[in-house]
Amino acid sequence: MSKRRMFVKMITASLMRRRSRMIVALLSIAIGATILSGLISIYYDVPRQMGAEFRNYGANMIFTANDGSFTAADMNRGAADIDEENIVGIAPYRYENVRIHERPIVAAGTDPEGAKAASPYWNVEGEWFKNNGEILVGKNVAESFRIKVGDLLEVSYTPGAKSDDKEADSEATSQEDEVVLDNTAYLNVVGILDTGGSEEDYVYMTLADLETLTETSGRIDVAELSISATADELSSYADKINSTVPAIHASLVKRVTASEATVLTKLQALVLLVTIVVLALTMICVATTMTAVVAERRKEIGLRKAIGASDKSIIQEFMGESMLLGLLGGILGSVLGYVFAQEVSSSVFGSSISFRPLLVPVTILVSIAVTGISSLMPIRSATDVDPALVLKGE
Repeated sequence: MSKRRMFVKMITASLMRRRSRMIVALLSIAIGATILSGLISIYYDVPRQMGAEFRNYGANMIFTANDGSFTAADMNRGAADIDEENIVGIAPYRYENVRIHERPIVAAGTDPEGAKAASPYWNVEGEWFKNNGEILVGKNVAESFRIKVGDLLEVSYTPGAKSDDKEADSEATSQEDEVVLDNTAYLNVVGILDTGGSEEDYVYMTLADLETLTETSGRIDVAELSISATADELSSYADKINSTVPAIHASLVKRVTASEATVLTKLQALVLLVTIVVLALTMICVATTMTAVVAERRKEIGLRKAIGASDKSIIQEFMGESMLLGLLGGILGSVLGYVFAQEVSSSVFGSSISFRPLLVPVTILVSIAVTGISSLMPIRSATDVDPALVLKGE
């Protein structure tokens, strides 16, 4: 029998003779590895999960015009500087004063799908507007005019245009030359918007309907973007857009990005702290178990040293036992850790967590290292055993 096989047989035989103690040590290592693997998975997946949660609170980046207004082409050029997979939704808005029942109301023309993606927190009674000819009415407007879902709403737009003939004489230029446009659109009320904010004072229609009503096109006042990225990445995107697209100014919604960064930092710090505490408790449990094992085997150690066994061979045997426990506990903890992380992610965030293959060998190596470090003091006490005193029964 080779030395290696003999060494392995000695270790396994020693572990089997003390099954109860070793099972306790193995369970503590497995629990520690499970928490380690699970919390690290959550730690690295938390930014994605938190980003998805915070996207429910609306846009975190705004495009405004550097001079008056900008076009859809400008907006698209700005959006091109953002990684496409990080863009959750882009909602362009154009605002105009219209009349409903001969009273002025602010109308917002937008892309329905983009607005829905960028503002998922909007609560709509009825249905979301999707097509031309449909209108979404803010709750305050609906209450003022007693509008309900299913009504056919008359919306009028009457802008005034002044003559800018610079060659006319002073008498002519002192008079207002107004061209009255009386455009009317009949739109179906498909929903009532309830947000608890200023959005309830507006009506929303497609950008195409608003452009048809005003007989002007190509203008956007503001664009709201919902982007799945960290605060640093958002700042980088904004700086890049501001330097490459002169027509627009990209700014961050501080109350969203700052809250996201704060919550994320605190949550990651909590996860890290819990991981450290669990590893410390695992080390204490393993050290206690190995100390009990060494105390139980004092006579055996003394006898081996009396017949010529070296400290090195004793250290190798005990360290081999601890390393084997660490290996088994790490493998078991890697499997259970992924299950643990999935359960936590499903319960807290309502979504699955991504599997990280690299975490398996890391968990196993950390488990072996923790077990080895925990066994140093008990093994040191094993090498201090005096054969003469032990064999005398002292």
